[in-house]
Amino acid sequence: IHGPDHPDTLTSVEGLAGALLDQGKYDESEKMHRLALEGCERILGPGHPGTLKSVTNVARVLQSKGKYDESEKMHRLINNTLEPCEDILGPDHPITLTSVNNLAGVLQSQGRYDESEKMYRRSLEGRDEILGPDHPNTLSSVKILATVVRLQGKRGDS
Repeated sequence: IHGPDHPDTLTSVEGLAGALLDQGKYDESEKMHRLALEGCERILGPGHPGTLKSVTNVARVLQSKGKYDESEKMHRLINNTLEPCEDILGPDHPITLTSVNNLAGVLQSQGRYDESEKMYRRSLEGRDEILGPDHPNTLSSVKILATVVRLQGKRGDS
């Protein structure tokens, strides 16, 4: 009924790719996420929130595969110093904040704790303001920021 580029089909492909990622089937997940990304770019355009989310999903799979440099490039492609996300969605849009948070995670995985901490703080500030201090995403940001601060030996700052 729907073709391969129909938004419902792309949503289903993303869902399957996410399930494959959760099962540790990283190669299959990456293939499906890239398929969805290609469709989103064709149908929605490169700056659409759905396309930006698809780029984030590919970057997440790459991080799970230990391909930190590639993952970082994907996150920076979205962010390009965060300007495209901010220009399109605004600096405090949940997708922008998730992208900031995901980039921080890649930097943390690379042992780049100082850079990671700055990104986590930015994500936390936005989530606290937009979602509120008791929202699960805000609380998750607090926890992960405390972890990266602790990894740097700055126990009093967390």
